[in-house]
Amino acid sequence: MKKWLCIALALVLCVLPLAGCGAQAEKEELIVYTWTGYIPDDVIQAFEEETGINVIYNSFETNEEMLAKLENTNGGEYDLVLASDYIIKLAGDKGLIGELDKEQIPNLKNIDPLYQGFFYDPENKLTVPYAPGIPLIVYDPSRVSCEITGYSSLWDPSLKDSIAVMDSTRVINGFALKTLGESFNTEDLDKIRQAGDKLLTLAPNIRLLSVDQTHEYLLNEEVSVALLFTSQVALALQGNPNLKVVYPTEGLGFGVDAMFVPSQAPNADNAYAFLNYILDGKVGAHISEQILYLCPNQAAYEFLPEAFADSLKITGSDIPNGEFIMDVSADAAELHNQIYTAFKAACGQ
Repeated sequence: MKKWLCIALALVLCVLPLAGCGAQAEKEELIVYTWTGYIPDDVIQAFEEETGINVIYNSFETNEEMLAKLENTNGGEYDLVLASDYIIKLAGDKGLIGELDKEQIPNLKNIDPLYQGFFYDPENKLTVPYAPGIPLIVYDPSRVSCEITGYSSLWDPSLKDSIAVMDSTRVINGFALKTLGESFNTEDLDKIRQAGDKLLTLAPNIRLLSVDQTHEYLLNEEVSVALLFTSQVALALQGNPNLKVVYPTEGLGFGVDAMFVPSQAPNADNAYAFLNYILDGKVGAHISEQILYLCPNQAAYEFLPEAFADSLKITGSDIPNGEFIMDVSADAAELHNQIYTAFKAACGQ
């Protein structure tokens, strides 16, 4: 009897691990697609620990690269994409974005209406705002002798070889258009050429064009004036609170990077779980503190450090004065590229 009992027990012990392995469900996944480092690592880790969902982070270099990949997969392969407003509009027009299941995202109520209803998602059916931003002029008043009120001030002769600007075709060409009273998005080729001619006369004042860490040139006193992305404005002010911020009188540029669920996302439910997680007030504040863009989560406002809030005072009155950079005709886009190439050459870059 004991012999048969031992045999039976041995059989059970042999079978149980196999059964356990066969019954164990594969770990759930969330496949994210955005720029490198745009979602803080500790936020991803905390989400994984709380939900048991494994986040697979894929990155792209440009919005256009993202759109091409999404088209090639017919809106599949990725569960959650974080990209810029104008490219979201194109992806939506191509049917590559799924409508949000808002019942799975109760924290959507935390989104500040100030950052909703824009051209790329007018009915707020497709996207969740993540990082709104406004490029601004920042300068060191101890090293500047002229008054700076807007883009036009950058042409002042006293600023020769002392300005850093972001290396961005449409932003730089756009502020030249703004000095002429034109839209960033005009398709009038004569107006674009006129702005291009004016931009060339700015070249002697430009010390450098840079995408990353442009604020550091201001803090290191290599330049006295800079046109910066929102996150760099915040970093500059953290490094030197005596710097002055200028909201250009000619009008603001404005943009939003937002999240969406592709139309054929393999793990859409996990994407909704992540969206709901980052829309928690404390989590949203923690994200904004790290990426240093405007915070679109009104439930997060009470958790933001005062220094952060003070460095980015954007109100409802600022947004109507802002203008998104949008797609323009092929002819206008080609002319913009030609103008910017000539401008960079004139700047020696």
